[in-house]
Amino acid sequence: MIGTILFAGFVAMLFGGVPIGVALGLAGAFCIWLADQSIMAMPTNVYAGIAKYPLMAIPMFVLVGSVFDRTGVALRLVRFATALVGAGRGALASVSVLVAMVIGGISGSGPATSAAVGQVVTRGMVQDGYPRPFIASTVAAAAATDILIPPSIAFIVYAVLVPGVSVPAIFMAGMFPGILAGCAIIVAVLIISWIKDFGGKNPDREALSIWRTFKEAIWGLMAPVVILGGMRAGLFTPTEAAVMAVFYGLFVGFVVYRTLTLRDVYEMLVEAAELSGIILSVIALASVFAWSTSTLGIVQPVADWIVGLHLGEYGTIALLMVVLVLIGMFLDGVSTFLILLPVLLPIAQFYHWDLTWFGVVLTMKIAIGQFTPPMAVNLMVSCRIAGVSMESTIPWVIWMILAMFMSLAAVVVFPGIALWLPRVMGVL
Repeated sequence: MIGTILFAGFVAMLFGGVPIGVALGLAGAFCIWLADQSIMAMPTNVYAGIAKYPLMAIPMFVLVGSVFDRTGVALRLVRFATALVGAGRGALASVSVLVAMVIGGISGSGPATSAAVGQVVTRGMVQDGYPRPFIASTVAAAAATDILIPPSIAFIVYAVLVPGVSVPAIFMAGMFPGILAGCAIIVAVLIISWIKDFGGKNPDREALSIWRTFKEAIWGLMAPVVILGGMRAGLFTPTEAAVMAVFYGLFVGFVVYRTLTLRDVYEMLVEAAELSGIILSVIALASVFAWSTSTLGIVQPVADWIVGLHLGEYGTIALLMVVLVLIGMFLDGVSTFLILLPVLLPIAQFYHWDLTWFGVVLTMKIAIGQFTPPMAVNLMVSCRIAGVSMESTIPWVIWMILAMFMSLAAVVVFPGIALWLPRVMGVL
């Protein structure tokens, strides 16, 4: 009964417009009070929820995304990718996906990448003959790969919450699935573009030199190498890598491109502090929610019920796929992990699934939800930039959802896609 009140209260507050962190904290606190548990456990759990060293990387990676957005890296990456791909049908759409994947190796935030890439490519794609709903669909789907390609804020939270999973291991495990998902989306946009004759319509497109645009974009292309290479070489931890990435971005902005000012730095710090405060507040208050589910004995019965359905490994994965994609329409990856991991981990342990692989699979499901209407967070951003309604994107985005489902199915059937790289790198 109390478990029903807990989840029903949370959902009711969420639909009532209550911020997600507040809804999690209030629902957990109310059920603790109903069960006559010690309410004084709340302050301890709030503090324990965020007093974890790996979480210090979150504000830094948020700041990295802001720094590289303002330095003009996205625009230079678009120009270089356009010079490589050319100007035919589907070319610029493919460029937008490739750029989103590279930006994902810098910021790790889907909505942020959706905004950054959308602002850069939308005008050019319209001039090149792409309809605006298709542009919004492409950008939103491409940005969804960013919580898979390291660094990923969702991966950091997962590694903090799951014993035995390290941040370097899950970062490496997400690399090939993220690339696979991006390639699947590129195939989908190319097929649509060829069938519908999208792209290659702008006669005024300038001829771009591959070498010159490469020299302009090299600093952006090197950012993921600095972040991941430094961790692999043992030069710094993921948290220290985030700090190094910030200094690298500031160096590029002030010395190389000379596009940043001290005023920009102040605005970026404010922006990063606000967003980081929101993320860490949600994590802190969600710890109260998670503690209440554990203390009140809600988690195990739910996990036992799912296992008791006798669906088998693939049947259970399919069930979780549907549930998590639906939840991903409404919640970001961090919130989903905080709420559902206490229920999902016992299921994974029952089937003896590798927890690093399981984290990648869960994140891919959440990524699909981020551009699945009607409440897709990435699609909301890209639709606003493109100036279209979300309903108009459905004929296009449905094919990109199917493409990403195929990449997800490949990772489920062949776990080595995720686990090969961390094993070779010696972090698993």
